[in-house]
Amino acid sequence: GFLQGTQSYLEFLPEKHTDFIFTLFSEEHGFIGSIFLLILYAILIYRIIKIGSNSRSYFGRLFCFGFGSAIFIYIAVNMSMVLGLLPIVGSPLPIMSYGGSSMLATMIGLSIVMSTKIYNKQIIN
Repeated sequence: GFLQGTQSYLEFLPEKHTDFIFTLFSEEHGFIGSIFLLILYAILIYRIIKIGSNSRSYFGRLFCFGFGSAIFIYIAVNMSMVLGLLPIVGSPLPIMSYGGSSMLATMIGLSIVMSTKIYNKQIIN
């Protein structure tokens, strides 16, 4: 049941609030919740890439493509790490994991993407 998971609350998972947040989320919300979270991440990455492709400035375009790729790599590494496909490297899951520097960097990146969306009509070389 909800908030009664055996793996997360009986201390089987190390660092369940940071690196292994996806296992805690999956255990609490099941397969449908996990798929919903992956769909939300796919929508976020799609929107970042779309904003970058519509931008007229080179910086905005390159930043959005790079930031979208970085978010995808963070998600892929964290999911692979949680599933046991990659060694545990301490990669946080963007927006969900508890951590100051990762959350700060992600929010600054998203704010630059939103700024690119707002100022996409200007031509800046």
